[in-house]
Amino acid sequence: QLQLRGSGGGLVQAGGSLRLSCVASRRTFSSYDMAWFRQAPGKEREFVASINRSGGSTYYADSVKERFTISRDNAKNTVYLQMNSLNSGDTAVYYCAAAQFFAFSDYSTRPSVYTYWGQGTQVTVSS
Repeated sequence: QLQLRGSGGGLVQAGGSLRLSCVASRRTFSSYDMAWFRQAPGKEREFVASINRSGGSTYYADSVKERFTISRDNAKNTVYLQMNSLNSGDTAVYYCAAAQFFAFSDYSTRPSVYTYWGQGTQVTVSS
């Protein structure tokens, strides 16, 4: 069982930045592919970014490209989401997720393929 704990959310003005963190409970963190998803009120959970186990390959939703960066530190069992140039459309609860893929691909953008989920951290962007 892998437990994930997300943090770093908060209230920020439009144009500002936040960095989310997600810490995993097990040393086998480096064997998991990781992702961030988000869910706004009344909307379905949507893909934000994913990263493979080594950190060498990533995917991003078109809406966050050039603004968000996903990264990981396997020595700290942590995945990060650096969010810049935030706007009101980024307001949501952000969730980290973990899975073990046979091969990392755009399959990693689907929430249904993830086994483990963090509890979510709220990001609110004020205009």
